[in-house]
Amino acid sequence: MGTIVISGTVVLVVLGFGNHVWWLAAVAVLFLYMQYGHSTSSTSSSGGAPSGGASGPVPGNYRAYRDRRDRQAKWERRYRRERPFESRRQAREKGK
Repeated sequence: MGTIVISGTVVLVVLGFGNHVWWLAAVAVLFLYMQYGHSTSSTSSSGGAPSGGASGPVPGNYRAYRDRRDRQAKWERRYRRERPFESRRQAREKGK
């Protein structure tokens, strides 16, 4: 991902010699990459609603992975306990 951002920034800077708006776009790309895409391991996960399996950020270490996996399992057990008919129906559909 970093290689794509750096090469895109270089292209925008080269285009910026003709039009300075491209330099602003390059700065914006670098800022957004540093703000949101650079390190997902430094963000803390909230204990709110459960997130899907692959939709959450990739954990930076194994402990974060285990914590997320355990929290997801806890939510799934709670769902099965509180909605037994729905969970059985989903299990049947999954088995087909």
